[in-house]
This record gives sequence, C-alpha cells and structure tokens, in this order.
Amino acid sequence: MCGIVGIINKAQQPIDLHLLKAMADVMHYRGPDDEGYHIDGSVGLYHKRLSIIDLSTGHQPMVCGANVIVFNGEIFNYVELREKLSKKGHQFKTRSDTEVILKMYEEYDLDCIARLNGMFAFLLYDKSRNRMIAARDHFGIKPLYCYFDESAVLYASEIKALLQHPSVTAEPNYAVIGEYLTFQFVLDDLTLFKGIVKVLPGHYQVIDLLKMNIHTVKYWEPSFAIDSFHTEAYFVAELKRLLDDTVGMQMRSDVPVGTYLSGGLDSSIVTLLAAQKTAMGLKTFTGAFHEGAQFNETGYAREVARTCGAEVNEVFPTVDEFVELLPVLIYHLDEPVAGPGLFPQYIVSRLAVEKVKVVLGGQGGDEIFGGYARYIVAYLEQALKGAIFETNEEGEHIVSLQSILPNLPSLHQYIPMLREFWRQGAFEPMDQRYFQLIDRNGHALELFSKEFLVHYNKQQLFNRFQQLFNHPDTLSFYNKMTHFDMVASLPALLQVEDRVSMAVSLESRVPLLDRRIVDLITSMPPAMKFKGAESKYILKKAMGDVLPRRILERKDKMGFPVPLHIWAKERARQFFCDILLSETSRQRGIFNLRRLKELIHSEREFGRQLWGMLCLEIWFNEFIDKKPTSFEKHKIEIADGRE
Repeated sequence: MCGIVGIINKAQQPIDLHLLKAMADVMHYRGPDDEGYHIDGSVGLYHKRLSIIDLSTGHQPMVCGANVIVFNGEIFNYVELREKLSKKGHQFKTRSDTEVILKMYEEYDLDCIARLNGMFAFLLYDKSRNRMIAARDHFGIKPLYCYFDESAVLYASEIKALLQHPSVTAEPNYAVIGEYLTFQFVLDDLTLFKGIVKVLPGHYQVIDLLKMNIHTVKYWEPSFAIDSFHTEAYFVAELKRLLDDTVGMQMRSDVPVGTYLSGGLDSSIVTLLAAQKTAMGLKTFTGAFHEGAQFNETGYAREVARTCGAEVNEVFPTVDEFVELLPVLIYHLDEPVAGPGLFPQYIVSRLAVEKVKVVLGGQGGDEIFGGYARYIVAYLEQALKGAIFETNEEGEHIVSLQSILPNLPSLHQYIPMLREFWRQGAFEPMDQRYFQLIDRNGHALELFSKEFLVHYNKQQLFNRFQQLFNHPDTLSFYNKMTHFDMVASLPALLQVEDRVSMAVSLESRVPLLDRRIVDLITSMPPAMKFKGAESKYILKKAMGDVLPRRILERKDKMGFPVPLHIWAKERARQFFCDILLSETSRQRGIFNLRRLKELIHSEREFGRQLWGMLCLEIWFNEFIDKKPTSFEKHKIEIADGRE
C-alpha cells in the first residue's frame, strides 16, 4: 500500500515541492519504506511507498517514456498481464506491478483500466498528450479524493492530505450530515467536507491539462443481467475455481502474508484456501471481547486454524483502549463511516503488523453472497405479503413462505430489529421497506436541534437513495438490496478496512472482491443464489467440502460486535458525556442536548443513533474545530510507526 498526491496548477503556476511533500508527509504511515516525487512545470506527483512487491526496483514515481505514474494498491493479475505484454514485444526493467500498468496503458490506452484485476488508485501523467488520468478500482478498495477550484486540481489518498493545501478549507458539508446520520456513510461522490469529493469506484477521470477540464468515465459497475442458461452445478464449480484462483493470486508477495480470522464463513474460507497456498505456515489474527460469549468467536476461529495447521494470534480489546483510540481512529478515517467494528479491526491490525506485512480478509462476502440478516427479514415480509395477498411483485417466487421457514432460526438474535421494522409499517413498496431496514437514525428527529433540521430534507435524501436502489437492471428485491449495498455501503466498509490497516502500515487484501467472482454471482438467478432465503447459499455449496461442519452450519452469525451497551453503563459513559454534552457541542447547535442527555442516561442499549452522533462530534473536534486534545501525541506516534 502507499499514499499518493497530485497537484495540477492552473495558469501554469510552478509546483511548490515543499507543499507537495507536506501533503504527502501527513500520510507517512501509508508508505514508510520509500518516497519520491516528479515535478514537470505545473504538474507535481508525490509517492509514499509501503514495499510489498519488487522491494528493490519498484520505486515511484515510475517513468516510462512520456508517462509517469504514482500508484497505490496491488494488481493481482500482473504476472498474467506481463506475460501477454511480453509476447506483444514489451520489455520490462522491473518485476513490479506498477510497470505493468504503464505498459498496459501503452498497449491499450484508457481501456487498460478495466483489464486490471486488483485494488488500486493511481495518477498517470501522460506528458505527450497533455493529460492526467486518475483511476480507482472496481469496488473502491483503495481511496482517492479530489478537490478543484479556479487555481488547481488536487488529488490525494486521504482527505487530510488535501487539507494541507492553502486552497482547501476544512468546512462541513451540512447538506449531507443528515445522510451520514441516516446511513452512516454519504452517498455517491460527496464527503462531509464541502468541496472535497471521491473518485468513485469503477470510475476514472481524464484531466485535459490545456483546457483544464475533467471528464469522468464509468468503466465498470455490477451487472445484474441474468444468466438463465447455466445450471446451479456450473455456478458452484465456477465459483469454487475462482475462489481458489483469486486467493492464490492474492498470496503473491515478497513479504510475509497472514489472514484475519473471525470464525465466520468468509474469513474461514479465505484462511483455509490461503493455508493451501503457503509452505511456510499461515499466521491468523483474531479479535474478541471478554464481556461475554456473544462477543467472542475465538472457539470457531481456533477450529478453523486447527483444520489447516495455522498459527493462532488473539487479542482482546478493552474499554480503556476504546476511549483512548476512538478520536485517533476518526482522525485516520478522515470522516466517520460505518459502525463500531472499526475499533476492534484496528486492534487486530495492530496485532497483525507485528508478524506480517500483508493480511487477507473476508470483507465483501456479506454484500456479494447475501449474508446480512436484513435480507432474510425483508424476504420474510415479502413471503407473508405474497401469501396473504396472493401476489408477487417480482414476477416469480424467489422465496415462498414455506421455503423460508427452515432459515428463520438465524433471526433469533435479531428480534429487536424485527419489532422495530414492523412497528414502522408493513407491505409497503420495496424501496421504502429497505430504507427502513438500513436507517441507522430510526427517524429520531427529536434528537436534533431545529436549526440543524433546516438542512435535513428527508424526501430529498430518500430520493437519492431510490436512484441507487431502483437500478433498472435489478428486477428482484434481492438484487436491488445487494446492488445498493455493493455500490453504497460496501465502499464505506472498505474505507474502514483501508484506514485501520494503513494506520499501522499493514496491507489488507480482500480476495472475495475479485471482479470475476462478482460478475459470476450477479449473473446468477436470484432464486438460485438465495434459495429459501438461506444466507450465502451458493458460497456454502461451493465450499462445503472445505469448511469444518461446525462453521458451515452456524446459525449465530456475529459480525464483529462491540459491547458498547455494556461499556456505556460503566467506564465509557463519562467519555460519551464529555464529547456529546460538552459546551462545544452545545454551541455547535446540531443536537437537542436535552433529549440527547436523556438518551445517554436511559436504560436503552447503546445503539447506532448514539454511535453516529458520537463519531460526528469527534469529527468536528478533530477536523473542523481543530481543538488540541490529549490524543495528538498518540497520533504522532502512530504516524511515526512507534505504536
């Protein structure tokens, strides 16, 4: 992994090397092994390198003829691409995947981007054609942000790097704060910072350096065109082949590789396949909590490790670490996204980097293979609706009431979700029902001030959601749900994945997000891949002979739960009060502090409402107020690699 920065000054203003370096230095932890820059008049590129492949000759920026690149990520099919390019007459000076991108660009021009199989964000300066290309991988595994005004176009791997430029002000985008509090991420290319946008997954931008305009191209998106020709047996066999192939590709490294292992289906599959690809013995890394069995999957993880002879490394995060580290983690995220799982993810990453430099995990499996309980909840209601009204709005019965019954025990721990879901209504259109399932705020508008609610337009927010949810290719409810999660919520989870690993200079790889696997699964008939509303049905069919039976038949899927509701009644309550009920928070005027105080001191469990508000207020402190805190020293230690 690496950190990249690009500056394109308008009006041919020369590049300030000190400024370029300062922008990169704030992301030192992304690339502590090497650094370099390239300046050509009004164009400047800077690279911070974490060396993983071709340790000796992979220095960046890399120059090939008139083309210069700074690249963050890995191209996993670079060996195969290199062989094809060599047959076409291309010669290579290094063993790096970076040079493969440059040669691919020479051979295929902009079409090369869609041919790359990996996780990547890069800036490619084509001097001969006076253009810069900014590209991001298919799913947004690697980050890339952009800011532009009348004086410059800026790119960086992290927002905090852009904030070092004098043209950029850390100003909150109040129009989307309500969106964050609803989903705990922001839709499309927007961020919580006014004027700073993401280069979207599956997109690239071409900047004309003469006209100084930006042309954006979508080169890939999940396709839900149904393959009704192939049988279930074909899909099972092909999925098994692709899983084996992608894990083999992603084990390529010139440094030690390990795996995250939770004991769930996805990380267990990745671990078992990875163990087959190494003769050196695999190291696994697991996190859990001592607060109860419902927060501890180590028994399952140990069983998987025993099955493949892997080394077990465990860590148990504490409430004191949570209180100390949450502001640090919000700082690393740049903007808050997703749920409390980012805290234990960071602790496990910190453990892993002591023994390896690369780690493989199971991120993306829930979105690709239908692993969330909310999919079953949605189809339970669909089955009831069809049975009561004798109708089916999807055209064919993907899940009937009779077929879903054997899979309902997996909802036992989600009874509160079911109660809340049906309290809000029933049998409404699919988009309204799914919106209610993923609404983290629960429409609790009384928690916010009247002044803030001026910026909150619920109908406009729902309209933005509908545009993504009601994609014309997704005719079934199941495909609509998984499509939304792939293009909207998954990038937020991948942002967490990137930042908590990069904070400790660890490369995290996510083999389940090989685009070949996704293209295969999205082409499957929904009734086949979600048979009887069974979570990850097709994945279990493909890997059933590899997994221990206890893992395969689990009904108590956990995710990575954090015992916040326990901590909120003890050590952490004062921390929540200090942040949310502070004078600074009161003056900010976003929250209704009277109602918020009642919620904090109530007997209700610490839920996503409080989590979203807590992270938002810390974000204001860290980036907008820039208040000196006791956490500044800790941030510096992480950046210097002393954590």
